[in-house]
Amino acid sequence: MRTYFDCIPCFIRQVIDSLRVITGDEAIHEQVLRRVLDLASEMDLRQSPPAMAQKIHRIIRQLTEIDDPYKEVKTRFNAFALELYPGLQKLVMESEDPFETAVRLAIAGNIIDLGVKSSLGIPEVERSIKESLTVPFDTTNMDEFKNASVEAHNILYIGDNSGEIVFDRFLIEQIGPERITFVVRGRPVINDATIEDAHAAGLMDLVKVIDSGDDAPGTILESCSEEFRIHFEQSDMVIAKGQGNFESLSDIDKNIFFLLRAKCPVIANHLDCKIGEMILHKSKLLNHVVELAKEAE
Repeated sequence: MRTYFDCIPCFIRQVIDSLRVITGDEAIHEQVLRRVLDLASEMDLRQSPPAMAQKIHRIIRQLTEIDDPYKEVKTRFNAFALELYPGLQKLVMESEDPFETAVRLAIAGNIIDLGVKSSLGIPEVERSIKESLTVPFDTTNMDEFKNASVEAHNILYIGDNSGEIVFDRFLIEQIGPERITFVVRGRPVINDATIEDAHAAGLMDLVKVIDSGDDAPGTILESCSEEFRIHFEQSDMVIAKGQGNFESLSDIDKNIFFLLRAKCPVIANHLDCKIGEMILHKSKLLNHVVELAKEAE
């Protein structure tokens, strides 16, 4: 997915929000903002939004000299999600359709995105989780998603944010962790999950975990590690969580299922949905390839 003009004000807002979380030094605010404005004037709009966000957050880390600006916030959301985990696990197991309930909770966790809303509070997350269990949800792709997860031998599950990855455990448990490799970011960026968060969330004891080798708040294949790219190439199914992964992988011809909350007008327009809607989306590129193959037969 390319970068749209409407993404640019969002980049600037994200810079200001991030700086206010990190430091009250207005001289640093100005220095970073001027660097980012220069960067925005030269950006390649053919690239995905996470490519620009990656550069922005490198500047922020460089000029503030703080390697993990959201570390305290990430720790708080991990702890909060873990407190909810036992009760929600019981709810999944006792529900009429445990698989769909696990999918709903995995998507509900995607609200924990401080790149979109830096002032996000725990009450808002609690409300999202509660609503996710009953809100109308387009399940058109649910059967195909479930069948694909049963048939796949090698599943790559690309996570998104800290705290959120605790909710991914429900879906991993439903699919079967022995066939899944879970992916986190290669280094801190916003509140995206890293190996440290995977340890905190209990994922290291549940499933194989690797990192992308990159610091983009998405999955930019050309800048990821060779290890990650091998896993990506060899997987027969990819589950990608969140907007950043959708923005950076939606143009890739691969068997990818995207799970996310649509959090901005650009994504809502792109997916033809409402802001805030829960989304289970299959890569249309692969669908097109399948259709062509059927026509050839």
